Amino acid sequence: MNGVHDLGGMHGFGPVHKEDQASFHAPWEMRVYAMMGVMQRRGVFNVDEMRRAIESLPPAEYLSSGYFERWLAALRMLLIEKGIFTGAEMDSVLERIAQPPAPAPSAGRPDDPALTEAIVERFKQRAPGLTGGAAATPRFRAGDHVIARNAHVKNHTRLPRYARGKRGTIDRVHGVATFPDSNAHGIGNTPQPVYSVRFAAQELWGENASPEHVVYIDLWESYLNPA
Repeated sequence: MNGVHDLGGMHGFGPVHKEDQASFHAPWEMRVYAMMGVMQRRGVFNVDEMRRAIESLPPAEYLSSGYFERWLAALRMLLIEKGIFTGAEMDSVLERIAQPPAPAPSAGRPDDPALTEAIVERFKQRAPGLTGGAAATPRFRAGDHVIARNAHVKNHTRLPRYARGKRGTIDRVHGVATFPDSNAHGIGNTPQPVYSVRFAAQELWGENASPEHVVYIDLWESYLNPA
């Protein structure tokens, strides 16, 4: 879908500042990360549904939120969508846990070595449904010239707006993977070949870009047409 989340190539947002900090800035961010991972591994929703939920946030909320604030908003949205909780139930729980916490039992605390090891091993496992499916013969091979489809779809897509209608060259074939456009809406994995496509920076950004720079984008086969 076209939305404020698709910022590639847009102007007016200032420079990108690289943070010299840890991945998490507060304990609640780690909890959101863990909850999101558990829900995906339990099959409540998949990673593409998560991205679709983030993309559906109102523009003002999206731009004013931090990274894990968007994750938290998406988690709430998906839990309601899947019928796990109602909004009223979650609000009630949040009000309750906002009170001073009671002492927690020792079992299950983050410093429990056995629990920590079990969680780490679980996160090392491949999330279900992300790759695989029936083998498909790739339509393209390395060196083929392609054009990214100029399609402005209303649903979730991994084809960035700045690449649509642009000419590139297949650099490599990654294999077959779940198609996010369908997976994000619960209508099947429909796996298809994925390619690393090389685009000249000037093709994407115009003549002001360096002629020496290129951009590699992983794109599913249905995003591409022969050049």
